[in-house]
Amino acid sequence: VASYTSLFKWNGFNFPDNYVGLDNYTRALADPVFLGDLRRGAVLIALSVLIQLPVSLALAMLLNQPLRGRALYRLLFFAPYVLSEVTTAVLFTLVFSPNRGLALGGEMFADPDQVIYALFLVISWKYFGFHMILMLAGRQAIPRELTEAATTDGAGPWQTFRHVTLPLLGPTIRVSLFLSVIGTIQLFDMVWVLTGGGPIHSSETMAVTMFQYGFRRFEVGYASAISIAMFLLSLIFALLYQRFVL
Repeated sequence: VASYTSLFKWNGFNFPDNYVGLDNYTRALADPVFLGDLRRGAVLIALSVLIQLPVSLALAMLLNQPLRGRALYRLLFFAPYVLSEVTTAVLFTLVFSPNRGLALGGEMFADPDQVIYALFLVISWKYFGFHMILMLAGRQAIPRELTEAATTDGAGPWQTFRHVTLPLLGPTIRVSLFLSVIGTIQLFDMVWVLTGGGPIHSSETMAVTMFQYGFRRFEVGYASAISIAMFLLSLIFALLYQRFVL
């Protein structure tokens, strides 16, 4: 349905009859807001790959050690993932409230140049525990005999991790990467509750832009074109992932 309505200039009422062909797609490619959505999505993906996933991996390795109370730590780190995105957004709205919370956080959400990084902090807080549990499960699936053999051959902790543990964790890390990218493309609830896409579109994602045009401005044809763009990006990434990663 979206692929059909994206070919029309349509406000969502009655039957679409104003056929415009690919005009909605060419409009998206020239729209600075949509292009900004692509850029911000790329920034969030890069931050996830460079910061969130390595931190999750480090915590997984740490909590795989025989630490006192490690089960409690695992529970505490995983707990934010259980919360819905809306609940998380409301929680951080209160935490960063200038009147009742951390003024610095409120300033970051009000700054067009910093809001995307503040948003990343909230996303990381919610999802790092999920990636940590994935990697911890992957680490525990590695036979102990392999790491013991490396140690017997004289390998130190870093060499064992670099040449034994990390390669065997490759499939798990790739799954985390895949989920991070697809989740970023579809990101909506948390952004909408936290910032509404502001200030001045500086925290909008493609899903937020689609919602704005489809349900606020009643430009359903253009919103449908954005939804198709989201689908195509997800499909292309999934195909490339299947072809070159799996």
